Amino acid sequence: MVGRFDERFVEEVKSRLRPSDVIGRTVKLRKQGQEYVGLSPFNKEKTPSFYVNDAKGMFFDFSSGKTGDLITFLQETERLTFAEAVERLAGEAGVPLPAVDPRGVEQEKKRQGLADWLELAAQWFEAELRRPAGREARAYLERRGLPEAEWGRFRLGFAPAKDARGGRTALKDYLVAKGAQPGALVETGLLVAPEDGGAPFDRFRDRIVFPILDARGRVVSFGGRAMDPQARAKYLNGPETVVFHKGHHLYGLSEARKILATAKGDEDPPLVVVEGYMDVIACQRAGVPAVAAMGTALGEDQMELLWRHHPEPTLCFDGDRAGRQAAARAIDRALPLLKAGRSFRFAIVEGGKDPDDVLREQGPAALKAQLAKTTPFAEALFRREHDEAQPLDTPERKTALKVRLRKLAASIPDADLAAAYKEDLLGRFDQLSPRAASVYEPGAAGRALSNHGWAKRRAAAAGATPEARSAAQALQQSARPLAAALAKAALLDPAIIDDSIELVGSHGFGDQKLDRIAHELVQLRYEAEEAEFEVVMRRLQARGVDAAMIARMDRDASRAGVAAPFLDPTAARDRARLLWRQAFDLLMQLEALERAVEAAVQDVARDPTALATLAPLKAERDHLRRLINSDWANGEDGPVAVLPH
Repeated sequence: MVGRFDERFVEEVKSRLRPSDVIGRTVKLRKQGQEYVGLSPFNKEKTPSFYVNDAKGMFFDFSSGKTGDLITFLQETERLTFAEAVERLAGEAGVPLPAVDPRGVEQEKKRQGLADWLELAAQWFEAELRRPAGREARAYLERRGLPEAEWGRFRLGFAPAKDARGGRTALKDYLVAKGAQPGALVETGLLVAPEDGGAPFDRFRDRIVFPILDARGRVVSFGGRAMDPQARAKYLNGPETVVFHKGHHLYGLSEARKILATAKGDEDPPLVVVEGYMDVIACQRAGVPAVAAMGTALGEDQMELLWRHHPEPTLCFDGDRAGRQAAARAIDRALPLLKAGRSFRFAIVEGGKDPDDVLREQGPAALKAQLAKTTPFAEALFRREHDEAQPLDTPERKTALKVRLRKLAASIPDADLAAAYKEDLLGRFDQLSPRAASVYEPGAAGRALSNHGWAKRRAAAAGATPEARSAAQALQQSARPLAAALAKAALLDPAIIDDSIELVGSHGFGDQKLDRIAHELVQLRYEAEEAEFEVVMRRLQARGVDAAMIARMDRDASRAGVAAPFLDPTAARDRARLLWRQAFDLLMQLEALERAVEAAVQDVARDPTALATLAPLKAERDHLRRLINSDWANGEDGPVAVLPH
C-alpha cells in the first residue's frame, strides 16, 4: 500500500496502458523485433540504447543503467512523485481515483519518515563494511566468492559488534546525531526496546547486513548474517513494522525485475525462488532473476507478487527433508490459487548443494543449466502424493490414493482447470497399474445412485406437512449459519479477510447467498486500508447490498451459536481472526469435498468401477456437514477445535 494507491490499483492502471504509447510521446521510438528502441532521454547519445518492452511493461536504458515501469519513467523524466505519476496515468487510462483517506495520508507521511531513516541506515552499514571494523566481514565475503566489485550492486553492509565505548548503540548514536528519535528507530525495527523499559539498542550487531528492498528499490528492512559461529541465530531478519510486512515482500525483487526487463525479446528467463540471501545474489550474478521469501514459507501475497512478474515462477528447494517439506507447503498453499496461465514449476539443485555453491564451484553456465531442469506443478503434486502414500499393494490403498487425488483436483476454484488436473492426476494414477475393463453395464451404478437420491427426496417432500414444507422452503432461502457468521465477522472487521482475500474473492464465504457481500468486501479491502463499520456499511449500501440482505445474514449468523467463537465480543482481535481463518478453511474443505463428490458421481455414471472412490468421499463430506451444521458444543473453540493449528 502506498498512500491512496494499493498495488492492485496501480497494476490495474498500468495494465490499461502500453508503455510504448506513453513513452513514445516524449521519446521517438521505432519497432525492433518485439521491442521499441530510441535515444536515451537521460543521456545525450547518437546510437540508440533505450528499449521499451510492452509485454514486460518495462523500459531499460543501457546508457544510464536506469530501468523501471511507466511510473518510474514519469518520476525520472518529469520529477513527479509516485502519487503524481499514478494520478497522471490513471487519468490517461480512465481509471477513477480512490477516495482520499485523511488517515491514509497521515500514515503515508509517517511511513516516508521511517523510510528515510532506513535508507540512511543502509548507507551507514555500507560504509561500515569498508571500515576497519568490517575487516572479517570483507574476508568472509571474499571466501564466499563475492568480490568487492559486487557489494555495491546488492548494497551489502556490516553492523559492528560495539560502538566506540564498547556498547551496543553504534547505529543508534549515528542516527540520533542526524536527528532521529529513538522511538521512531524502534518502529523501523533498527532498534530493540527492552521489555524492562531500558534504553533501546541496535538490533543488528556483528553481522553482515542485507538490505531488503521493495519492488521499487526502497529499503524497507534488513537481514543480517552473524559473524560469530556461536550466535543463537545465524540469520536475523527485521520485525514486522509500518513499512515492512514480511509476507508482502520478496528479497531481491527489485534487482530481479531489472534482469527480467533487460532480457532480449526472444528470451524467456525464469523467475526463481530460492531459500537464502546468498542464493539470490548467486543467481542474479549469473543473470538469473531470483528472489527469496526471507526464512518463512511462501505466502499467498508473495505468490500473487510473483505471478505479476512471471506466469510460471520456478520454486527451487534443497533436496533434503526440509526442502521437500518446504515444497509440499508451497504446493498446498498454491493449489487453491492456480488459474489458467499462472502456476509454478519446481527445481532441485543437484548434489545436495545450493545455488551459491554451484556458482562458486562450477560457474554461471552450470547454475543456469540446473535451474532449467524443472518439473511441472501437476507432476510435482502427483509425485508427492504417490511418495507419501502407503505401498499400493491392495485395492483399498490404491483407492485411498485415488480419492486423495480427486480431492486435490477439486480444491482448484477454476472449474476448467480443476477438470484438467483431475484428468491429468488420474491419468498418472492409471499408468501405475492398468485398470480392468468393467463387466457391468456402463453408467448403471451411477444412474441407480442418482435415482435413489431423487426418489428419497421426492418421498420426503410428498409426506411432509404444510408447516414442514414451509420450514424447508425458508431453510432453502437461508445461508449456512457458519457462512453467515463468517460474513458478519468480516463486516465488523473487514481486515479479517486479508490473509484469505483471494479465496474469499473466488469462493465467497461458502454460500452463494452471501456472494454479493463477499465480492463488495473484497473490493473495499483492495481500495482502502482501514474503515469504520459505519463507513463500510454506507459503501456496501451504495453498491446495492441493502438492509434486507444484511438482516438476513445477521439472522442466519445467529443460528451458528457457539459455532462462531470469532463473533464473541470479548475475544481478543488476533484470537478472533485466527478462529475466523480456521472456520473459513473448514468451509473451504467442505466445498472442495462437495465438488469432488459431484465429480465422482458423474464418473460412476460412466464407469461403475469408480464407485469405490465415491463412498469414502461421501463419508468425509457428510462428516464435515454434520460438524458444520451442529452446535459443536464439545469444544470451547467450536468447530475450529478440530482443525490443525
